Amino acid sequence: MPTNIIKRDGRIVSYDESKITDAIFKAMDASSHGTREDAVRVADAVEATLEQKFGSATPRVEDIQDVVELTLMHNGFEDVAKNYIIYRASRTRTREMKTRLMKIYDELTNADAAKSDMKRDNANIDGDTAMGTMLKYGSEGAKDYYEKYLLTPEQSEAYRNGDIHIHDFDFYALTTTCCQIDLLKLFKGGFSTGHGFLREPNDIQSYSALACIAIQSNQNDQHGGQSIVNFDYGLAPGVAKTYVKLYRTNLEKALELLAPDAHITNDDLKKMMADIEAKTYRRPQLGRNSVYEEAELAALTSMVGHEAAKRAQDFAI
Repeated sequence: MPTNIIKRDGRIVSYDESKITDAIFKAMDASSHGTREDAVRVADAVEATLEQKFGSATPRVEDIQDVVELTLMHNGFEDVAKNYIIYRASRTRTREMKTRLMKIYDELTNADAAKSDMKRDNANIDGDTAMGTMLKYGSEGAKDYYEKYLLTPEQSEAYRNGDIHIHDFDFYALTTTCCQIDLLKLFKGGFSTGHGFLREPNDIQSYSALACIAIQSNQNDQHGGQSIVNFDYGLAPGVAKTYVKLYRTNLEKALELLAPDAHITNDDLKKMMADIEAKTYRRPQLGRNSVYEEAELAALTSMVGHEAAKRAQDFAI
């Protein structure tokens, strides 16, 4: 006969035929079919089958239960086998209900958020609403899976004991969390939203709007807070570009009044500024730049004369 059996949790314990006999007799008693002697006889047949099927190998508890069901049916106890299957399913359900995850689900379902730390651990979720509870089901189920299958036994024990805290553990295997977005790198040359491509923005309004879009788009793929840690530096190029636009517009307005016969357009000024930038690597800027301003004054003077050029430049600045 078998010497040991393997329990569901992996432990190896001694084989005990009396436990098999007791389980069979309970099923017979529930079916009002069979005596204690019948239960002993079926248990003996189960032992013989196990010895023939497994030899010196150690059967699992599920293997023994499978053999019990077949032996009952082969010995004319089909109704008892049915009750045994029901009893077996009931025991399985009882074991599952006692697991840590099922206890967590029970608390999430029945406890009031005011009395449950678990239902209040995320300030963004109302644990007393149906959707809040459903989100917590998913969250706690994910944590249970990660703890059992992804962490090492040492990590898992440390996590359970509170020796370590894994931030946003429910997203452990899904994505990175709490990301910092670099606008300077993102906006340079434009970027893809996943549904289309956006060119590099050209004014502070576009920079600001796209900063919001970047956060929102990233939130769809990531988890946790999305932040722009260098917000002022990241939007500074938008301020610089807007200044150039407004400077050029004001310069055009001044020249229209001071030198109307020259018919200088915004496009003419844009080309002039591009030529100066190509030669001096300078452009109009808030902090002023004498190299650019001297080059621009010379270019404007050749178009409208020195006095009009100087007055227009001063107005634009």
